[in-house]
Amino acid sequence: MSSTHDRPAGPAPAELARFVMRKLPHVTLLFWVLKIVATTLGETGGDLLAQTLHVGYLVATVIFMAMFLVAVVFQLKARRFHPALFWTVIALTSTAGTTLSDLMNRTGGIGYTGGAIILSTGMAIVFLIWWRSGQTLDVENLASFRGELLFWVAILFSNSLGTSSGDALADSLGLGFRDSALILSTIMLLLLAGHYVTRINAMVLFWIAFVLTRPLGATVGDFLSKPRDHGGLAWGTVWTSATLLAVLVVLITYQAVHVRRRPLSPLPAPVHRRTGEPQHPNGEFITQPT
Repeated sequence: MSSTHDRPAGPAPAELARFVMRKLPHVTLLFWVLKIVATTLGETGGDLLAQTLHVGYLVATVIFMAMFLVAVVFQLKARRFHPALFWTVIALTSTAGTTLSDLMNRTGGIGYTGGAIILSTGMAIVFLIWWRSGQTLDVENLASFRGELLFWVAILFSNSLGTSSGDALADSLGLGFRDSALILSTIMLLLLAGHYVTRINAMVLFWIAFVLTRPLGATVGDFLSKPRDHGGLAWGTVWTSATLLAVLVVLITYQAVHVRRRPLSPLPAPVHRRTGEPQHPNGEFITQPT
């Protein structure tokens, strides 16, 4: 029987650092492609249920909001990043945002501009709460439960706002779906250039781009699905949604395989941005020697 002196000395407790497994993906080109496809699917999927199947905006909003709440609970309870789960929640914020925006703007009679103002105000309030909560706004480094919860609330508002903004560009300003998509694509390219050639805060650029991908998806989705006399290609909501869903599944599968081969690096245990107090983590805790 060996004595305690024969056992290899492990690191002392003070030499172990606590980390949290990532719940959100890195912001790469694949991230933006998936975001645009998911939000475009959200536009056509929302229209498919509300308009093509004649369910109506109110019932469709209730259905999609219920689906979103179920999915986001699973996402919040997950211990690490799961591509299929994450992008399912993103897609559901887009479908729920589409029908919610249309419910406000069309059924409620607020109009696209009024809806955009209300949703912009709501999103600004969410960011104010987020900032005052002491959580980081850097989505790649979110490691707390409260931070991720605020992230999903902000996304729901941003995707709803994107629908109103896209409709305002295409209809209220009379630009049409194709020209609106071209304008928004140009702005996205300018934001990308700004990231590399200017000193504008990266998170400011991220959230501007994140919001703009929603009206971009809305206008592209409408361009593909709407009748030709409305400026579209007349694919219809069924075929457009099916095509986008197939593309999304392929991209998610690719990301899942990539993450399995090259796991995402963990994050330091979350602390309050100003006070340094420990925060409730949103992923699996692991320890590593320092």
